[in-house]
Amino acid sequence: MTTALDRGVSVDDASSAFRDRLLDGLAASIGERGYRDTTVADIVRHARTSKRTFYEQFASKEECLIEVLRRNNENLIASIRAATDPEADWQEQIGQAAGAYVDHIASRPAVTLSWIREAPALGAKALPLNRLAMEHLTDMLVDLSDSPGFRRANLAPVSRPLALILLGGLRELTALFVEDGRDLRGIVEPAITASTAMLGMRS
Repeated sequence: MTTALDRGVSVDDASSAFRDRLLDGLAASIGERGYRDTTVADIVRHARTSKRTFYEQFASKEECLIEVLRRNNENLIASIRAATDPEADWQEQIGQAAGAYVDHIASRPAVTLSWIREAPALGAKALPLNRLAMEHLTDMLVDLSDSPGFRRANLAPVSRPLALILLGGLRELTALFVEDGRDLRGIVEPAITASTAMLGMRS
């Protein structure tokens, strides 16, 4: 796993470098023992730094988690956008997006599960994170469905409510696969089938 969930910063910024190490430390501990059982001591052990450094950067473990999830979600969206060719036929674009989604989830399943299952339990602290993540994911689906490949098929961009329904189902399916330890590639086919049905019925 690269620095700060694939979102590196300048090594000249010492404070940011420590922050990134702590974020990666939490991500590593989540993968090792889950968020609930992770302590600040676990985070700093993985980050190879001190509790003092941790509290200079974050007020709490919860605050650190929110930043991990924010960066992870940003990277997920960037990965899907980069993998999807807007000039390709619309069905091919759906396959590209679904493949990129699963590849990202497979690279850090425990962090993804924390976003789906743990973040809501943080209450008001995590509400802005969750709303922003779904807003940005919805924006992404609207943008992807407003591409040349979709327009050639005379398909209008997906509505935001329909995009949210699709995303909500995909999130729950993802959580079930991760919790059950199933092969995440198994998500691809139902994701493509549901997306094709929902996106292709519009004109």
